[in-house]
Amino acid sequence: MIIFGTKGYLYQLAILTFMCGSCGNPTAHTLKKRVTKFTLFFVPLFPFSTKYMTQCTFCGAEMKITKEQAEQLQAQGTNGPGGQAYGQGQPQQQQPYQS
Repeated sequence: MIIFGTKGYLYQLAILTFMCGSCGNPTAHTLKKRVTKFTLFFVPLFPFSTKYMTQCTFCGAEMKITKEQAEQLQAQGTNGPGGQAYGQGQPQQQQPYQS
């Protein structure tokens, strides 16, 4: 009997301040990376899905973005005004997520 499946990891890459496209408020947004890994006997082996998103801390709206946009935002948050880098991509939550 072989036991296999998937497990999701959510990483918080940065906290940035900009105008929300949903509620229109200039608030903090968290830049997140969601990685889904294939597991065999509960051991994560390799990632097969990676998605990036920002989430407004005021209204909770999420917006999917590309990897290039995420890298730009992360660099902007580290170097530019109005953004603040948070951590180095440490896991925020290690429970499987509902998609």
